Amino acid sequence: MLAPLAERLRPKNLDEYIGQTHLVGDGGVLRRMIDTGNVSSFILWGPPGVGKTTLAKIIANTTKSPFYTLSAVNAGVKDVRDVIERCKTDASSMFSTGRPILFIDEIHRFSKSQQDSLLGAVENGTVTLIGATTENPSFEVIRPLLSRAQVYVLKPLEEPELQTLLTRAVTADELLKKSDVTVEQTEALFRFSGGDARKLLNILDLLMQSTPLGQPLVINDKVVVERLQENPLAYDKQGEMHYDIISAFIKSIRGSDPDAAIYWLARMIEGGEDPVFIARRLAIVAAEDIGLANPNALLLANATFDIIHKIGMPEGRIPLAECTIYLATSAKSNSAYKAIDAALAEVRQSGNLPVPLHIRNAPTSLMKNLGYGTNYKYAHDYPGNFVRQQFLPDDITGNRFWNPCSNPAEDRLAELQRNRWGDR
Repeated sequence: MLAPLAERLRPKNLDEYIGQTHLVGDGGVLRRMIDTGNVSSFILWGPPGVGKTTLAKIIANTTKSPFYTLSAVNAGVKDVRDVIERCKTDASSMFSTGRPILFIDEIHRFSKSQQDSLLGAVENGTVTLIGATTENPSFEVIRPLLSRAQVYVLKPLEEPELQTLLTRAVTADELLKKSDVTVEQTEALFRFSGGDARKLLNILDLLMQSTPLGQPLVINDKVVVERLQENPLAYDKQGEMHYDIISAFIKSIRGSDPDAAIYWLARMIEGGEDPVFIARRLAIVAAEDIGLANPNALLLANATFDIIHKIGMPEGRIPLAECTIYLATSAKSNSAYKAIDAALAEVRQSGNLPVPLHIRNAPTSLMKNLGYGTNYKYAHDYPGNFVRQQFLPDDITGNRFWNPCSNPAEDRLAELQRNRWGDR
């Protein structure tokens, strides 16, 4: 039986790998690891179909390292311990050519105890851990493990990369290259793929299978839309339009439409979406889109995230709905989001500017003699617990990063700052 197209075209080396040039292109950190053979533990974070599993297999093949794989969906603590024991045997073997690699798919689904069971083997070098996750590791991976494994972000494939993949499929696949395939338009194909290489190849598989034997396969926008409407789930086993729906949910909250937001929430719940995933997105929206206009929004979102872990579903739908409506009807502000991005841009541009002497810490007499802390004004010694003095480095004194949005809460903050600092 012929394997699916996505499996037939799975890259076997970096020359065949498409995308993620920031990691595997010339000078990329993973390229350097592979070239030197010194592979350290890391976690690949990115959406489905961008090459996480493939990259792990390429690294193992190229470095000739024993390769073990576990899926967090069905592996328990015993499975982890068993595979670590096998890795120990490999590592001590005289025939071993490289440190064993343990690849864990969907590592965010591992429980704390399962993640704890990995720590010793990663710490002492028994295994090189490569984890793959579609979720933010900082929420779901324990801190001790994160401190031992660098996180690398993988990006959705862009249109030129999808075009390269399409060309390769049509010209190099053993079945497609023997078929009469004409590519007339790609807009719908790339749009439905959503930067997911596996999804694009699965759509091609669907188009090929739904074309009568002996007839040419013509790929254009009309054909793609018609065939996918007839088979809406044929290429998406994780649920219809997963990323489109979460996008609609977030944008409905940002747009202050509680009815639309609660509808998209219901779509996700009915579709079996992970409630923790939804709660995490609510926390992000509360910080990014509501922020200082209503700081209580983040408190409620955090409480929702916490209670979902405690009560689960179906009861969890109620706090999810409460938080969704509260965030959708709240005043909005992205001033904190824009402020940190502006400050990060300044830091990347200007580098490590020196801290002004008067606000440096001076724990030793030598530091005091060098002027550390001299002329610092202690705010609580002044009326209103405020006194004007310089806090930014000399080179960027007067720069503004936080620009308040217009809403009652930030209007009050802005007025307070004007009274303190004037129009600086």
